[in-house]
Amino acid sequence: MLSAQKSVVLSLSIGLTALALNPAVAFDLGQVTVGPATFQVEMAQTAAERQQGLMFRRELPPDQGMLFIQSPGSALFWMKNTYIALDLLYFDADGRLLQVVAAAPPCKTPDCPIYPSTAATVRYILEINAGEAARRGLHIGDRLRLK
Repeated sequence: MLSAQKSVVLSLSIGLTALALNPAVAFDLGQVTVGPATFQVEMAQTAAERQQGLMFRRELPPDQGMLFIQSPGSALFWMKNTYIALDLLYFDADGRLLQVVAAAPPCKTPDCPIYPSTAATVRYILEINAGEAARRGLHIGDRLRLK
C-alpha cells in the first residue's frame, strides 16, 4: 500500500513546480491556539493551496505555521521541495491533537519519505518549525482552536 501512496504523491508532484513558481496561490491568514501556544497561520484549504504548502520556503518564523484543512480522513505528507524541517501535527474534526511527527527533515533526494497519519479521522494538519511542539509543551489530546 505504501508504494500506491507514493504513486499518488508522486503524481501530484507533476504540477508542483509550476505551482511554486506561481505567486497566484494566495493563502487566507488566521490564528490558531493549540494547548498553551498560539500561531499565526496561512490556511491551505483548496487543492492548489494544499499542494503548494510550505514548498520552496527558506524560513518560517517561530510563531507562524501553515494549517491544512481537509475532509476527515487519512493524511499523507512529505517534505519534497520543502527546505525547512517541520513538526507535523495531526488533529481530528473536533480539533483534538492525535499525532505529532517531530522534526520531519527536508528531502533532498528524488525519493522522499512519506509521513502518514496513524488515524483515519484527520481534519486538520498544522505545520510548524521543527522543535516548536516540544518547546511550547504541546501534547496529544491538546485542542486546536481557530480564531
